[in-house]
Amino acid sequence: MEDAFAADIEKEMRGKMEAEWRRRTDALNQEKQQLAQKQQQLEQERLKQSEDFSRKLQTELQLEKRRLQESLSEDIRRTMAADFENQLQLLKQSNHDNEEKLKEARQKELDFLRKEHELKTKEEELELTLQKKMLEERGHLSEKIRREEAERTALRETEFQMRLKEMEKQLDDQRKLAEEMKRKAEQGSMQLQGEVQELALEDMLRAAFPFDTVSEVGKGVKGADCFQTVRNQFGQECGKIIYESKRTKEFSPQWVEKLKADMRSQGADVAVLVTQTMPRDLDRFGEREGVWICTFAEVKSLAYVLRAGVLKVFGVQKTQDNKGDKMHLLYHYLTSSEFAEQWKAIREGFMAMKISIQKERDAMEKLWKAREKQLEKVLLNAAHIKGSIEGIAGTDSVDLRLLEDASENYLD
Repeated sequence: MEDAFAADIEKEMRGKMEAEWRRRTDALNQEKQQLAQKQQQLEQERLKQSEDFSRKLQTELQLEKRRLQESLSEDIRRTMAADFENQLQLLKQSNHDNEEKLKEARQKELDFLRKEHELKTKEEELELTLQKKMLEERGHLSEKIRREEAERTALRETEFQMRLKEMEKQLDDQRKLAEEMKRKAEQGSMQLQGEVQELALEDMLRAAFPFDTVSEVGKGVKGADCFQTVRNQFGQECGKIIYESKRTKEFSPQWVEKLKADMRSQGADVAVLVTQTMPRDLDRFGEREGVWICTFAEVKSLAYVLRAGVLKVFGVQKTQDNKGDKMHLLYHYLTSSEFAEQWKAIREGFMAMKISIQKERDAMEKLWKAREKQLEKVLLNAAHIKGSIEGIAGTDSVDLRLLEDASENYLD
């Protein structure tokens, strides 16, 4: 669910950024099209101006030619030099005007190229900004997920502590109930006492494991006293535990053989013998020839442990299903960059811790060596003082021991 939640958030952010990217890209394309249209208009205006100038020049040349012809008809010799000079000036002026117009057109073209370059630069800056924003959002998202995971871990730890307190209280209640039932049972017959312990065992199992099925075996029916069918949180049957209850003053080894036979005949996974009197070589619960032996006060704790073992064995068996597909998925995960980065982070943390521990160890060893030299110096001086005082006053006059008797030999 956490991976799906992170994927949905990342997908939503990616969609928003892609929409923003498309909007800005469309705006840039539109501005680029407008600049292209302006450039085309400028080119058309430049061509039109060139054509107009050419036509105007032709017209002026024609007019000038007519004027020259008329002037030549009147006085060709007198006006030839002046007309030629005027024509040359006109041509220079026209050439100068053309050069100015060409410079202006080139300047406009340079402005257009500069704007196009600026647009490309803005587009690259926008892409870089979007990439940085995506990285920042991903970092914020990762930090948020880690914080939520830490909160969930703390909540699970609190729930575990509360559950542990509840189990301790239940255990205490069960102990009190067992003591009360034991006191009442001692007042009746041995058979009644045994039946009371069987009923108490069944009630205790039903109360401690509400998801499991606890079935009692009727009187006269061959087999154990009760069966516990272990079920997991999904309601799947994971295994079976059989219980035999004995409340006598002497322990019989035949009970173990009989319970083993009942376990094989009933197809159970674990067998538990609850007895008031333990075997001589067992001072607390233990295993004997494949059968667990315990007292009534220990049966609840032992049942928790055995039930956890049955669930674990069932889980291992379930993991063998579709082993090929799981190995394929595991191979892809182990060869992915995600696993490589995580393992790299673990390795870096391990190396940092190792270097830190080595530095602390070197510093402490250096400090220990210095203190050891100081201690040797103190003990040596104390030995000299002790020898001098004993030589003057005797051995029993003054107690100068710094250490215990076991360590006093060091001074001698």
